[in-house]
Amino acid sequence: MAGTYPERLETTAALLRQARTVVAFTGAGISTESGLIDFRSPGGLWERYRIVTFQEFLDSEAARAEYWRMRRELIPALLAARPNAAHGALAELQRLGKLQAVITQNIDGLHQAAGSTEVIELHGTNLRASCLSCGRSWPIAAVQARLEAGEAVPRCSGCGGLIKPDTVSFGQSMPEQALTEAFDWARCCDLMLMIGSSLEVQPAARVPLVAAEAGSNLVFINRTVTAYDHLAEVCFSEAAGRVLPDLVRTTEIAGPNE
Repeated sequence: MAGTYPERLETTAALLRQARTVVAFTGAGISTESGLIDFRSPGGLWERYRIVTFQEFLDSEAARAEYWRMRRELIPALLAARPNAAHGALAELQRLGKLQAVITQNIDGLHQAAGSTEVIELHGTNLRASCLSCGRSWPIAAVQARLEAGEAVPRCSGCGGLIKPDTVSFGQSMPEQALTEAFDWARCCDLMLMIGSSLEVQPAARVPLVAAEAGSNLVFINRTVTAYDHLAEVCFSEAAGRVLPDLVRTTEIAGPNE
């Protein structure tokens, strides 16, 4: 729907109060207000580094070194980032019992840092890394220390296997359990808040579409248009850090049965 910001906010608050099962679906846009640049945005990492596919990572030492050069630049920003007002508002909606789950494409861990529970990470997490051979795991800060000490391609100290962040690379299978849970939530929710995603990366981008096909109302909070805007009951182009805290306040003021 079109309309003024207060009108769109009140319509969304009414949908939120009426819904029994509410799910948030988030992309990189929710974390830009925490200082994290979307990989695809101007100045993002993909303008300076090429994408190293998972198969290249497995096959080529040179590709692994290229991958870790990019990660060495990325990891400090991820570790320094803090949740912003949008993350906090989603955590508050969960605390109030208005939001049942957060499905995220993000790898930054900021939803959990803000206090959200029932967070489904479709693309994994950058906060840990694991050996692809034996499964041993480390905090990503420990791997970053090794990179900064001069290691070009960190390997497992136990078995010598390849270490990789617990994120999904291009060409790597997505975590089956997370994907199943995401689509299960999409099919059972009656309101989905889609926040900060271009809805271009498949299969994750199908989650809001599946929700719509199952009869859920959609609310989009996104700086840019998507191919699915026509499916949304309400679209916001304002910053998520403004809209979500306003939504919490509007919902609380009106009360659960208004």
